[in-house]
Amino acid sequence: MISINDVMVDIIRTNSKYSVYAYYTFEENEAVILSDYRGITVDKDVKLRAKLREAGVDYRVTKNTLIRIAANNFGISELDQYLEGPTAIAFSKDPVAGAKVIGDFIRENKVTAFKAGLLSKKFLDAAAVDALAKLPSREALLSQIACCFSAPMASFARALNSYAEKLEAPAEAAAE
Repeated sequence: MISINDVMVDIIRTNSKYSVYAYYTFEENEAVILSDYRGITVDKDVKLRAKLREAGVDYRVTKNTLIRIAANNFGISELDQYLEGPTAIAFSKDPVAGAKVIGDFIRENKVTAFKAGLLSKKFLDAAAVDALAKLPSREALLSQIACCFSAPMASFARALNSYAEKLEAPAEAAAE
């Protein structure tokens, strides 16, 4: 696998290497999140990058021109209008991980904001990325689904138990 840093160095030298970067970033990842990078201190940036790395998210501050070329080579032109000012881009195979970590960072520090994103190669505006960030984790969603499946069975079991207790009560009274 090619390191993004290596490819970006090659991008500056030649344009032919750029298609490799575009394929790696947009094709291999489920989610791409663009965020504004203004006002983030070095300490906060280090903490954000550590959390993103822990979540398996590749996070870079990249030139808007390079992002624009990569997106256009991949057939995505919707991001062009959001590529102004300092832009950070997060790539993730997990559809929610990058948005969640950056969203938590935004809510805690009130420093930066979402610009736009892609989820399964579909464009998302800032509001949609924020909604994505507020979704529960995969494990929480799976546990909610499990509760939904188990609730009717548990209710049925309680009803059978209640019925069995009603049948036992007269039998116990007769035995006494």
